[in-house]
Amino acid sequence: MTSPPSPRFAPPASAASAPARRTSARPKHLLAAALLAAAFLAGCDGDDDDGGDASADRFDSDAAFELIDEQLSFGQRPAGSPQLRRLGDALVDRLPGGRFEPVPGGLRNVVGVLPGPGPALVIGAHYDTEAHPAGFVGANDGAAGTAAVVELARTLERELPEGHREVRLVLFDGEEEPPGCPDARFEQCALRGSKAYAAAHRGEVGEMILLDYVANRDLRLPREASSDPALWEELRAAAEAVGAEELFPGGVQPPIIDDHIPFIRTGVPAIDLIDFSYEYADTLEDTADKLDPAALDGVGEAVAELVIRRAAASPQP
Repeated sequence: MTSPPSPRFAPPASAASAPARRTSARPKHLLAAALLAAAFLAGCDGDDDDGGDASADRFDSDAAFELIDEQLSFGQRPAGSPQLRRLGDALVDRLPGGRFEPVPGGLRNVVGVLPGPGPALVIGAHYDTEAHPAGFVGANDGAAGTAAVVELARTLERELPEGHREVRLVLFDGEEEPPGCPDARFEQCALRGSKAYAAAHRGEVGEMILLDYVANRDLRLPREASSDPALWEELRAAAEAVGAEELFPGGVQPPIIDDHIPFIRTGVPAIDLIDFSYEYADTLEDTADKLDPAALDGVGEAVAELVIRRAAASPQP
């Protein structure tokens, strides 16, 4: 399926330039789960490139998929809806030290923290869904990233080394545009939770990792053009260490306006994990049967490895 061009894309320029709205030609890719599983086993058998012994069995994709199903049971969850408020109440206790942070317009970010010295490393996703089309449940666009962040919180609580830097887990409200906002004004209308968080915590954040479309079948995640190249290469190295390198091919996809952009605009190195070839984006067919546990597992393992490496070291200038 191909959608017409849309303003959430823009030609690549600088990392801080404005990308644009979600659409693109959507080539098909082949992900063989058996090959990925074999790669995971190979990653477990040896040391990583830095001489360490990276584990590829930290992230619980079964638990993450249970949380995806639970989110979908709430139905469509646009920002400000009773369904999203109930979901937020269900999520806040699943993050360490979970709390709500207000977002203008009566919205709420859900925030957890693994304490340590700053600057903090932020892992984020949005937990709201499109307000249209009616009935949209956002299995990949919302629920998958949210489930990955929650499960990464559990993973990192166990796996982070003593003396690690602060890690924050943030579920953003209001990533999607409200009804009545034209596509051309997406950046002005949308990203409400990430804008509020980046502004409220200016100077506290060292790096930001965003998880968006991360669980679809045939997942491929080339670097999104606005994403910090150095941090992305660290992610690829972490993916190789855990046997998930096939999910992170070389090359660059177009820049995308997403929840990493407010952080970039405040000078924070940020990366966006999003497969913009996902053919069911923004349709009623974005349902759980389009997702692949092996893909989400590979993303979870790679991000966990990156965060463990980064949180154990001083931030790079």
